[in-house]
Amino acid sequence: MKPLLSILLLAATLLSLTACNTVAGVGQDLKAGGQAITNAADKSK
Repeated sequence: MKPLLSILLLAATLLSLTACNTVAGVGQDLKAGGQAITNAADKSK
């Protein structure tokens, strides 16, 4: 039972680390998109 619990804990840890990187990447993409919209709005003034 203990080895199974260790494997499940390791898998959960790896999945959570992957999710953090994915969320950070999405945040960077949204920031870049917002900056592009801001720049376009400034140029059209």
